Amino acid sequence: MQAIDLLEILPELILLLVICFILLVTPFFKEKEVNDDDVFFTPNAAGFAYQLTLLTLLVLAIMFGMRVSDDPVRIMNGLYIVDPFSNVLKSVSTIAVMVTLIYSKQYLIDRQLFRTDYIALVLLALLGQFVMISGANMLTLYLGLELLALSTYTLTAMRPNFPRGIEAGMKYFILGALSSGFLLYGMSMIYGATGSLDLDDILRTTSNDPVMHLVLSFGIVFLLAGLAFKLGAAPFHMWVPDVYDGAPTSVTLLIGGAPKIAAFAITFRLLVGGLQNLDVDWQPILIFLSVTSLIVGNLTAIAQTNIKRMLAYSTISHMGFLLLGFLCVYDELAYSASFFYAVTYVLSTLGTFGLLMILSKKGFECETIEDLKGLNRRSPLLAFIMLLLMFSLAGIPPTVGFIAKLSILDSLVDAGYLGLAIFAVMASLIGAFYYLRVVKTMYFEEPTDTSVISGQGFAKGILTINGIFILLAGIFPAFLTTLCLQAMRTSLQG
Repeated sequence: MQAIDLLEILPELILLLVICFILLVTPFFKEKEVNDDDVFFTPNAAGFAYQLTLLTLLVLAIMFGMRVSDDPVRIMNGLYIVDPFSNVLKSVSTIAVMVTLIYSKQYLIDRQLFRTDYIALVLLALLGQFVMISGANMLTLYLGLELLALSTYTLTAMRPNFPRGIEAGMKYFILGALSSGFLLYGMSMIYGATGSLDLDDILRTTSNDPVMHLVLSFGIVFLLAGLAFKLGAAPFHMWVPDVYDGAPTSVTLLIGGAPKIAAFAITFRLLVGGLQNLDVDWQPILIFLSVTSLIVGNLTAIAQTNIKRMLAYSTISHMGFLLLGFLCVYDELAYSASFFYAVTYVLSTLGTFGLLMILSKKGFECETIEDLKGLNRRSPLLAFIMLLLMFSLAGIPPTVGFIAKLSILDSLVDAGYLGLAIFAVMASLIGAFYYLRVVKTMYFEEPTDTSVISGQGFAKGILTINGIFILLAGIFPAFLTTLCLQAMRTSLQG
């Protein structure tokens, strides 16, 4: 490994050193009693680890932000790529995890999860995302994927004396292992047909008529099945509602937020960076996944009374919408539209689950739509922020979600997929129903709980900024769309 390699992966090394420090040093901190029955690391160990983590994530986000205009560099013998595309995605992932921890702090304390091992696992999941985003080789991508997956499996089942979480963790682990098998089998078939795991080599090999085209086709089928599971796209969506509902809300946000950025990145690296010449084989599969996800996600979400399950099914529909951008092959505008959609979806999801955690308290989980009754009377600010978030997820102007959906629809029409674009619009109209139902519950129904929502001032401040950004990015989207387009263009040219 050369010195330039270490310099390029300096943010990843910093994150790894912080994880090691948290795991090896903080256990020597003195434990402090919190109440009569519960003793765990706080504030000496967990509090210190939490503050160190937020500081580290802030520094990493700044480092990645300063690199967004750098030229693409391949390091570690071509296994790892650092380019504007990866730097933007890593910056967004880092900010998303930092905001997730800010929203989660009081929630974790109330449920005895504010521990150093929890924070370390969150950082390990983020490290896995970094590897997924910058992987230039199938083996690198898989290692990053498994680091992320194993961390989230553990976090899902981590809450003590919570059978629902343990059940969700078991389902997540078993189905995740199955999807990893699909992914590995697909990669092995592609390796057998091309003789390489390097994405650039695969792209060059498939630029001519492949000798083993049938093997490649089967490999693509298994590869996309594994990717569809990681994205939560139908019909490989079975784990999503159970895990979203069964996991603690802080873990649900961790799974539904930043990892979607990494899932988009690995899909882009594999389909565009390695298998773009075989688009005739994977386009029909993507169309099937997109249409199925839009149908299953939107129709099933209507019947949900649990807001976490509703958001889980809406996630399935959003992943179907995101995949539509990949159908426009060789179109950098379409790819950047999917890029923009992934970023805006994560920002909206952060605020939504963050608000649910702020409304939750010790002994009470804000999990059903009924729990939001009359929120406008209890806290007009939180109700307005939730309204903006629901409008964004539904794609209603002037929020950023409208611009994101419009960008993908515009790309579909330009590429000749007019029927798919019309279908996506109709699916979005169905989806608007269950989002507007939440708004109606907050503004037009009497509250069942009239207590004042107090405390968590810092988290509420960040949530307010989150909501304002959703609105302003919809009114003035040029900066974010240009950033995504330039990063995507540099990645495609590199």
